[in-house]
Amino acid sequence: MPSKVQAGTPRGYIIPIGGAEEKEHEPEILQRFVHLCGGGDADIVVIPTASKLADTGERYVQLFRSLGAGDAAVIDYDTRRDCDEQGRLSRIDEATGIFLTGGNQLRLTTIIGGTPVARRIRQRNADGVHVAGTSAGASFLSEHMIAFGAEGSSPHAGKVTLAPGLGLTNRFVIDQHFRQRDRLGRLLTALAYNPYAHGIGLDEDTAAFIGPENRLEVEGSGAITIVDAHGIEFSSMEIADEGDPICLIGLTMHILVAGASYDLQTREAFPGSLARRKG
Repeated sequence: MPSKVQAGTPRGYIIPIGGAEEKEHEPEILQRFVHLCGGGDADIVVIPTASKLADTGERYVQLFRSLGAGDAAVIDYDTRRDCDEQGRLSRIDEATGIFLTGGNQLRLTTIIGGTPVARRIRQRNADGVHVAGTSAGASFLSEHMIAFGAEGSSPHAGKVTLAPGLGLTNRFVIDQHFRQRDRLGRLLTALAYNPYAHGIGLDEDTAAFIGPENRLEVEGSGAITIVDAHGIEFSSMEIADEGDPICLIGLTMHILVAGASYDLQTREAFPGSLARRKG
């Protein structure tokens, strides 16, 4: 569950990124993250546990430094025993931003889930520290996480497997590489299991900057698909057999691009600066 936010202390931003974010020419997403974390005073911890590539963490450290961060460091966790180490926990306490890389989200859940590191990240976010994740790292941020599932545009019973995530919030379920890997069907299936949450489908090089007031702002070159199942009128999930298509009536969907925003509390979408571009 999300850690309790103390009165008068705004929660830090939660920033899921759809993967393959621009890193060289116009890295708007990573630049905004560095700015939020303090710019020249930023101290960013990179957690590359989801990746099996040895240089993933160091690559992001160099990127954040080149974008003006005052400091950045890698903290990797290869075993659950690592998650008890006080020195690594203390380093998280010093950070103004925490960044989880891509890879395999099940490495994050099986190594970090339920450990002092997971509890510390939740508490730091509640205290105002910004937490971002790309690709697998994005999926891991919320309480309900898509572990894996089949591609395709239509929901089918058994098409997706859910697992507990980091738990920074229970307001949404994330899917990434969304348009590129045709993942609408598995996001809809996840929402058929749990209509309370919003579905957020993130295209590559696209991020949702979700502030302390639960307002989502879109950044990047792609789109974010918001699926609101709160007003669902009918779902055939309870009577469907494995592999059956699912009937869902009463869903609301928004397609948002940079400049647009969405209020996760009121469930309203806003074109923002896009509305002023006409003419």
